[in-house]
Amino acid sequence: MNCAIYKGSRKEDHYLYVEREDDFEHVPEDLLKMLGELSLVITLELSEGRKLAQADVNKVMQSLREQGYYLQVPPRPELGDNPLPERLLR
Repeated sequence: MNCAIYKGSRKEDHYLYVEREDDFEHVPEDLLKMLGELSLVITLELSEGRKLAQADVNKVMQSLREQGYYLQVPPRPELGDNPLPERLLR
């Protein structure tokens, strides 16, 4: 699976993954506004065995297939292994 990764000008350490360069058709307008001006960081070929520095490649590929994009946000250590608020887990 092909993948293009972009960095926004407004949110440090947030990366937007899409399948094709400059194809933001499936990315919500609010998300694009939040990220600001996008600049291409790298294009990759994703596969099940590939390692990514800050994201699970299987989750990235699933998100690309299901919603057309994946947003990588910086880890929040205070949330531990589960970044979802407790109220959403019930």
